Amino acid sequence: MKKRIDPKVEKLLSNAEWREERKSLRAIILDCQLDEAVKWGKLCYTFQKSNVVMIYGLKEYCAVGFLKGALLKDTKGILVKPGSNSQAMRWMKFNDPGDVAEMETILRAYITEAIEVEKAGLKVDFKEKNELVFPKELLHAFEANPALKKAFDALTPGRQRGYNLYFSGAKQSKTRVSRIKKYMQKILDVKGLNDR
Repeated sequence: MKKRIDPKVEKLLSNAEWREERKSLRAIILDCQLDEAVKWGKLCYTFQKSNVVMIYGLKEYCAVGFLKGALLKDTKGILVKPGSNSQAMRWMKFNDPGDVAEMETILRAYITEAIEVEKAGLKVDFKEKNELVFPKELLHAFEANPALKKAFDALTPGRQRGYNLYFSGAKQSKTRVSRIKKYMQKILDVKGLNDR
């Protein structure tokens, strides 16, 4: 009996943007014996409940993101960081269905290696949260509002890092202050920058 597709997965696959690429990538990934789910609005594939790869449909390309890609050997030199501050994730980019077909053997090898990383229990060595250099405006906000500091400390390291990068990314002090004020309530609610 054929397994019924999750309605959330069907909805993502029905999206016109990168439809054929997503379907091709999905077929390859599922053939590698990973489980499928929708997480963070993306197709996510897991091994024994650990996230291994995700499919991203972006403006300029479709990508397979390896959540612990930094631990892969990348013998072909094709994995890229999604952003300059990315520590673990690495992407393999695709621009059309022909790219997926051309890269299928390599993609399968990388997925197999990513599964082996999970089986071995390997972890990415993230920069510790105490290595973050906070902008002076955030330090002043912590001094003025101890509850803000306490709530910030209760955030996961990734959420702390996200806020710190966003606040620090502003070139002018007044913009940093404005960003901190705008997100103060979210921090007090112990929510990440992009949490709802």
